[in-house]
Amino acid sequence: MEVPKPVKNLIEAFERLPGVGPKTAQRLTFYLLHVPQEMLDSFASALQNLKKNTVLCSICFNVSEKDPCHICSSASRDHSTICVVEEPLDVLAFEKNGIYKGVYHVLHGAISPLNNIGPDELKIGELLARLHPADSAGFGVVKEIILATNSNMEGEATAMYIAKELRDEFKVQSASWRTKFKVTRLGHGLPVGGDVEYADEVTLQRALEGRREYGG
Repeated sequence: MEVPKPVKNLIEAFERLPGVGPKTAQRLTFYLLHVPQEMLDSFASALQNLKKNTVLCSICFNVSEKDPCHICSSASRDHSTICVVEEPLDVLAFEKNGIYKGVYHVLHGAISPLNNIGPDELKIGELLARLHPADSAGFGVVKEIILATNSNMEGEATAMYIAKELRDEFKVQSASWRTKFKVTRLGHGLPVGGDVEYADEVTLQRALEGRREYGG
């Protein structure tokens, strides 16, 4: 049986998505063949507007409808505390529990030599720029950086690299450096090897409350 070209094209499009294999791509495609045309039109419109109506915040690099995003532009947030995460989904995980009141910095990945992802591919330089009073968006000096990268090999390597870059940025000894601001790491509420985006609200709360000073 020859598969109709429109069906084949959609199957191949689904297969290009991360985590979607050939069987899943086929099931999704044939499911969509049976839904009303109105639902397909709505789905297609959502896809078309995904990039058109979103931007990256020029301060924290989270996905937003406006620049700066509603978190970075809010006077009610604690702009002296920056939580560094790997992906926008991690911001959603923290915001869901409502415990964290600071702001964020999204790296858009983690250092992974096996996948040819080095520090230059991440938003690390932009994080360092935010630590200077002149670049603090008018909200004052940063007092704490929370390294909330995942607790796997890539996340730990990224946290260690950022801590080292912070030391080098200010070219001071570690003890003096910490008087400017402190760098902390999420506590053990987050299991080793676990991803932030999959953690439940209680686990994230305990990880935040149990964060420890981190020297890299």
